[in-house]
Amino acid sequence: MLPDYLPELFIILSQRFGLLLAGGLAVLTLTPIGRISLTRKPSRRLWIAQMLMFGLFGILGTYTGNAVFQSYANLRAMGVITAGLFGGPAMGLGAGLIAGGHRYLIDIGGFSALPCALATVLEGLAAGLVARRLGNRRLHWGWAGGIALVGESLHMALVLLLSRPLGDAIALVQIIAGPMIVVNALGAALFVELLAMQLRFRDKRDSGQAHQILSIVNQTVGMLRRGLNPESARATARIIYDLIPVAAVDIASRDRVLAHVGVGGDHHTTGSAIRTEATKKAMQDGEGVFIRDRSEIGCDVESCPLTEAIIVPLRKSSQIVGCLKLYGTADKPLDHTRFELAKGLADLFSTQLELEDIQIKNQLLAHAEIRRLQAQINPHFLFNSLNTIASFCRTSPRQARELLLDLSHYMRQSLDSSRGFVPFAEELSRVRSYISIEKARFGERIRYEEDVAPEAEAWLAPPLLVQPLVENGVRHGVLGRESGGGVRLTASVENDLLHVTIEDDGVGMAPETIAEMLTTTNEAEHLEGGIGMRNCNSRLEQLFGPEHGLSIESAPGRGTTVRMTIPNTALSSPDAVLEDRQNEESVS
Repeated sequence: MLPDYLPELFIILSQRFGLLLAGGLAVLTLTPIGRISLTRKPSRRLWIAQMLMFGLFGILGTYTGNAVFQSYANLRAMGVITAGLFGGPAMGLGAGLIAGGHRYLIDIGGFSALPCALATVLEGLAAGLVARRLGNRRLHWGWAGGIALVGESLHMALVLLLSRPLGDAIALVQIIAGPMIVVNALGAALFVELLAMQLRFRDKRDSGQAHQILSIVNQTVGMLRRGLNPESARATARIIYDLIPVAAVDIASRDRVLAHVGVGGDHHTTGSAIRTEATKKAMQDGEGVFIRDRSEIGCDVESCPLTEAIIVPLRKSSQIVGCLKLYGTADKPLDHTRFELAKGLADLFSTQLELEDIQIKNQLLAHAEIRRLQAQINPHFLFNSLNTIASFCRTSPRQARELLLDLSHYMRQSLDSSRGFVPFAEELSRVRSYISIEKARFGERIRYEEDVAPEAEAWLAPPLLVQPLVENGVRHGVLGRESGGGVRLTASVENDLLHVTIEDDGVGMAPETIAEMLTTTNEAEHLEGGIGMRNCNSRLEQLFGPEHGLSIESAPGRGTTVRMTIPNTALSSPDAVLEDRQNEESVS
């Protein structure tokens, strides 16, 4: 009798296993419960839903076989073991209690109810404990099959130990042991492997989408920061069209097509008024839309090949300034993945448009800072210089004339705010004019030396950068000694950097004084110390980055050495340098 029944039981369990597996995968794929991940902890509500789902699989597994001796040849282990391996001990235990509790309290009862329920709970808990130890490697078919093999063997042992009469228990185990152990082991292994495949597919899909977005952002970064105009829109649309398989890409302002790449370009032309009613409605409502019906696009050209559209608004701050549109045709249909991709791109492009305003403000602030620095030229220096020149008018008219020319040259270069970077030679000229005037006042108390490489003189540098540091060395360094001292300026080009050093043998500074000079915001400090080291340092960092800020070495009584580097990016305009810096910061 038994040999005839076993093949039939194998076939029945295998058939029901296929149905259960198909239903489980449908739930995991098509419902919100399927938002599963091994690396992110789900919300409490989702976790409970997943536990109930696996518990339900266990309940359904109870009814996959035929009744035998008031019991079922069942597939409960498949669901609860998968629950434990996926969600850990708590989820495995919860799913086991649901399925096992149903078997013991609600189901057919029978003399094997207690061992069957207990085995189900233990299998879920054991799978969860194994998962805790394995970590992200837990979803492997081998572990699932092995746990099911051991668990169902334990299941049969519990039936023999706890079920009475013993003769019925032995007869039951003889019938169901083989089919249940084999099919549950194969079923759990296959269920877990398909679940792992789904996770791998989802990760690959998400990483592919992220790669698309990053590729687009990497190529378009900074384009829309110059504003939403035909040139930036055309370049951006072309990049999107090349990287995303769609029929057409369109970028529009509030009322005009700025760029259209792809099919339909014969009537969706750059500069033309927006033709589609859906675009106007999307910008009016401020919500992204996914249109699958050609009639809802609302193009007024009957022969327009565009049949689907994704339209997402572009914002600058709280205002809608345009939209990004992806179009599909019968040959290139759109899907929800591209809808989410378009919404992500629109958010990134909106951020770029907002950065345009920030960039303009930063450039205005940079120019305002230079003008402020120029306005802070110490009036005492001007008055003292004029008094010195006046004293030479009677005793040495020729020297007075030369000093007037030096002062005129110094003031003209210092107050000219119409230019950006200037050749380093002009900075040197300003320094020499300043030194000539101060030497006329203080005579031999001031000694000045230069060692400048010829290639350094042509290097472009921000104006009003070196002279203030030389002035600090003179006024706060060497003139602090009764006998005076010397200031030495050296400049050379190495590794595509202009290296500038200003050193003096004056009174020096304590470390806390250096820190205060580089961080203080007190305007009195600027007036007292000329334009000040802080301003020079902040301008260097703003233009070229913190690595190019001032380096100061000093100690009381041992003089001061100030070093700076100016990179070759200064060959472009100050605005371009600021823009490059902002581009680097946004990418990082």
